[in-house]
Amino acid sequence: MNKSMTLDAVDWRILTELQSDGRITNVELARRVGISPPPCLRRVRALEKAGVIKGYRTVLDQKQLGFDVTMFAMVGLNSQAEADLIAFEERVDALPVVRECYMLSGEVDFLLKCVAPDLATAQDFVINELTSLPNVDSVKTTLTLRQSKAEPDIPLSDEVPVEA
Repeated sequence: MNKSMTLDAVDWRILTELQSDGRITNVELARRVGISPPPCLRRVRALEKAGVIKGYRTVLDQKQLGFDVTMFAMVGLNSQAEADLIAFEERVDALPVVRECYMLSGEVDFLLKCVAPDLATAQDFVINELTSLPNVDSVKTTLTLRQSKAEPDIPLSDEVPVEA
């Protein structure tokens, strides 16, 4: 977010509404936050331009679409030089199996969230792709048994200012 941009109560309400329903019309959004549609649209565009709103997505059910396996891979690298970290991130970014990538502090360098249609595909990915990437020293994986919470939203209700 642009550090010079300050959000008022209306901006927070806009963000809360859009986060819960990204398909809401501008007219309905304006009604819910208590302003008219033109300034509402201007505010949304300003939030997008500032990078506060990064995009809009549809949340899909991965299992219904054939991605039955979710795996986390903890990757250790031989070198933590900035150029090597960036090179690893760029390579991982090109791998469709990897859905999320986090650089960590501690015992491992990266945590990857991966999805695959089946266990064989997940194993093939680890053995033939992930471990063969340059600079990879170690890979430890863990398979999920079930997901008990998936909340991609951030908890704005605690962040919303009480007064403008």
